[in-house]
Amino acid sequence: MSKKIKIGDNVIVRTGKDKGKTGEIFEIDRKNFKVKVRGINIVKKHRKPSQDQPGGIEQIETYLNISNVGIIDPKDKKVTRVRYKIEKKKKIRIASRSGEEIKG
Repeated sequence: MSKKIKIGDNVIVRTGKDKGKTGEIFEIDRKNFKVKVRGINIVKKHRKPSQDQPGGIEQIETYLNISNVGIIDPKDKKVTRVRYKIEKKKKIRIASRSGEEIKG
């Protein structure tokens, strides 16, 4: 599954505290099978003040396991699997659910 997800894909969270929420992937850690999704899995981080930056409480997105997210079908906005189609020596990602091309 890790090779089928790319940065910029719209995904839905399948499990955890943010189950059912959708967002866009902005970072992928392929070695550990983790992704960061914009606006999902937000935690508060306490920062100590330094010379160039004041301290305070920041809200940051943390990693989710790649198996806990699913790609959204562009046609009906539900979770789908990904398959591939080769056209003119180019590999295209296709949503299994509707047959629509996944942009990204």
